Amino acid sequence: MARTGGFQDDGFWTEFHDFLFSGQRYEQAEELLDTSPLLSFAPRSRVLDLCCGPGVFTVPLARRGHEVTGVDISPAMLERARERSAEAGAPAIYVRADAREYEAPGAFDVVLNMFTSFGYFEDPADNARVLATMHACLAPGGTLVLDLAGKELLARRVTPPKVVRRGEDLLVQTDTVLDDWARLRSDWVLVRGERVTRATLVWFVYSAVELRRMAQEAGFGRVEVFGGFDGRPYDEDAERLVLRAVREG
Repeated sequence: MARTGGFQDDGFWTEFHDFLFSGQRYEQAEELLDTSPLLSFAPRSRVLDLCCGPGVFTVPLARRGHEVTGVDISPAMLERARERSAEAGAPAIYVRADAREYEAPGAFDVVLNMFTSFGYFEDPADNARVLATMHACLAPGGTLVLDLAGKELLARRVTPPKVVRRGEDLLVQTDTVLDDWARLRSDWVLVRGERVTRATLVWFVYSAVELRRMAQEAGFGRVEVFGGFDGRPYDEDAERLVLRAVREG
């Protein structure tokens, strides 16, 4: 039996890649960029895709003519993103960096952080640092779009173990609420033939009120919260927690 170390372990992203980044996820990114009012940016915008993974949004944004930089800590995911960029003829800049420490002051018109790529760090202050990084990287008037599974939505979904099959591979995911809903732990078991891989992921989860306050404390103004990429309200019908905020001045 093998075990990976979670978010900071490159082996986790490699081993669980097919479940985390299915073909459906790439198709969804294309559809969102074509239809979402929250992802409609001015031509040739300078876009930072922070925690870009294998380029799910980086590549289609570059193909649409934006000047895109993808930043991630995982060498394996960055290599996949570079390969996809080359195949698509969509050049982008890729940088291996910690999301807390990446520095490009005022270099971007848009910062994206997609598919619950926020809240990974054990120290809450480090997650606040990531928001400060996003703010610092934006030019005045620039926009942050941050997408995650909000605490209110997760409360409806923490149920008995989830089972997902892809071909002959089987993934079992069990979620546990920690610290009075401050954090969530997911225990994953992946079965590939006779090989079994386990991973345990722990991350902070945020309500809309908590995330809005954090964005404001990081210096953002005009902070808005939506329940999906179609711009719907964050209410009982919400599908995601999408925060949009502006760096003012």
